[in-house]
Amino acid sequence: MAEAPLNSPGDAPPLACYGLVRHFREQGRVLEVLRGVDLSIASGERVAVVGASGCGKTTLLQLLGGLDTPTEGRVEIDGRNFSAMRSGERGMERNRSIGFVYQFHHLLPEFNAVENVAMPLLIRRSPTPEAMERAAKLLMQVGLGERLSHRPAKLSGGERQRVAVARALITRPRIVLADEPTGNLDPDSGEQVFELLLRLNRDSGAALVVVTHDRLRARRMDRVLALRDGLLADAGG
Repeated sequence: MAEAPLNSPGDAPPLACYGLVRHFREQGRVLEVLRGVDLSIASGERVAVVGASGCGKTTLLQLLGGLDTPTEGRVEIDGRNFSAMRSGERGMERNRSIGFVYQFHHLLPEFNAVENVAMPLLIRRSPTPEAMERAAKLLMQVGLGERLSHRPAKLSGGERQRVAVARALITRPRIVLADEPTGNLDPDSGEQVFELLLRLNRDSGAALVVVTHDRLRARRMDRVLALRDGLLADAGG
């Protein structure tokens, strides 16, 4: 397993992993999905991860985001061992440092757009008026100022995904992880959402990791990495 560099707290990357291994047991057999992944992502950097369906891209993103724990190796956030944190501590760190965007928006149907975006702040017990105000401002930034009171069922697919992007950014995370964020959209809506992610990345300085099948969009990132046989390799820009 690769050794982490000796970083002082000030120069540690916002997100890194070292020797990341993930095995699953399936019908008595061991399935090796990741076999020793090393990755370091700088503040503001945009990284695309590509690869065949079923190669482990989503597994990698779940490990980086603390939604799963590795069989071996570790994930670090700002030089701290994220993987070794207790579940509750990891959840707090995730809420503070990481924003997620999925292929499906996962909005709560009983809440309107501004309430959905404010939810991460409400979970951390921020004052409700402050959370709602920040959510409304962010929705205006993503072009949904006229949709604040609309529930997900009243929004188009592209609008729902823009709400999901706003929700991921509401906590001002240092890291944004996006799993096929345009995969469930028509070409025009998909392009709007992808451009939105790139713009918000530039504006916020958050590190952005996007799992995608779209090689053309991947080439618009700073780095393109291919996951193959459980390992990451540079796939060019």
